[in-house]
Amino acid sequence: MTKRGYHHGNLKQALIEAALSLIEEKGPTGFTLSEAAKTAGVTPAAVYRHYHGREDLIAEAARQGFEMFADLMQYAYDEGQPSALAAFEATGRAYLAFARKHPGHYIAMFESGISPNRTPELSLASNRAKTVLEKAAADLSQHIPPEKRPPASMFSAHIWAMSHGVVELYARNATGATSPFSPEDLLESGIGIYLRGLGLVPQDD
Repeated sequence: MTKRGYHHGNLKQALIEAALSLIEEKGPTGFTLSEAAKTAGVTPAAVYRHYHGREDLIAEAARQGFEMFADLMQYAYDEGQPSALAAFEATGRAYLAFARKHPGHYIAMFESGISPNRTPELSLASNRAKTVLEKAAADLSQHIPPEKRPPASMFSAHIWAMSHGVVELYARNATGATSPFSPEDLLESGIGIYLRGLGLVPQDD
């Protein structure tokens, strides 16, 4: 393997990139910090100057992932404006798109066992992504009569759970589950059924 060159200032990023490639190849527990150092082309001692252990390195990859994820969610939300419905549906699709494009980050964020509360920085990044979806849900829920309106946090949690389930079961195929429908179609139809149940989209004839 060709060693990656680095200079002062980008060693941490080189280590994160090495960890991401190893996470994709071997899973979050399938490599050591020494392997990450070798992949990045540095000595293990150089790694320990920045990270105390593999979990710290994975946590930093997760933090970076959540920052990217939040940016993507915000972009999707903004692109859907001024329609609250389009903005909300776009954030759901962004979840699936992120998992497909950035599998290493996704695994570090959601499959590594690293708590989002491990560091204040990781918690902040995680909450920023969650806040975008809650804002989209809050905007859309204004079209529901107050007496029938679920809390925006519950509304967004349902869609987050649905998106996560489709990604894990069918996009990443983490359990070997199969479906005759694409993950995109499953998510789109699932969100549609949910929103029809809330009276936010017309019922089919």
